[in-house]
Amino acid sequence: MIQAITIEREFGCGASEIAGLVASLLGWSLWDERLTQEIAQLTESTPEAVERREWRTDPVVYRVFQDFLRGAFEGGLPPTNRLHSLDARRIAAVSEIAVRTALSSGPSVIVGRGSQFFLHDRKDVFHVFLYASRDHKIRRLISGGESQDKAIKLIDTTDDARAAFVRQHLGLKWPERHMYHAMFNTEMGESCTATMLVECLRQLERNRK
Repeated sequence: MIQAITIEREFGCGASEIAGLVASLLGWSLWDERLTQEIAQLTESTPEAVERREWRTDPVVYRVFQDFLRGAFEGGLPPTNRLHSLDARRIAAVSEIAVRTALSSGPSVIVGRGSQFFLHDRKDVFHVFLYASRDHKIRRLISGGESQDKAIKLIDTTDDARAAFVRQHLGLKWPERHMYHAMFNTEMGESCTATMLVECLRQLERNRK
């Protein structure tokens, strides 16, 4: 039986809402913001700090500064005063721990954070990718309160940053479509997408019996 669903997505396609609907339909735990909280705890940081850095490569100046701090503070200061630096490398290092914590908690819907990569060898995990057209995603962000200029910038840059992070820290391409059992265009609507995803999962389980 399937114990978890991983949902990878293009930015702005409504994946968080769909994941919530899927978790509700199945009665499973939802690991979305909860994953961010878990990563924050593992890095001794805050969810807000993790959200600013997670699944984005670090700007060159920021990386150099973090390398400097890492070298300086690992030496002379006592443990209680060491700076807990937070950068992409550290987030990548603990994300797998957080994802496996989610999986071990019971039937779960796990959103992003590399879960499809970390759990790719598990036969009891169903991997899904969600996408939509650029225009649809921009309209969706604008309807959520973003300005048109910011919506366009977010749509045109966020997934590129995610792909760069995966390439740099996991040595893989993104989204690697062959890793997914199913891909859904979310323009059909959140409820319809969630319903089809659940039916696809149930059909897969029936076929395996």
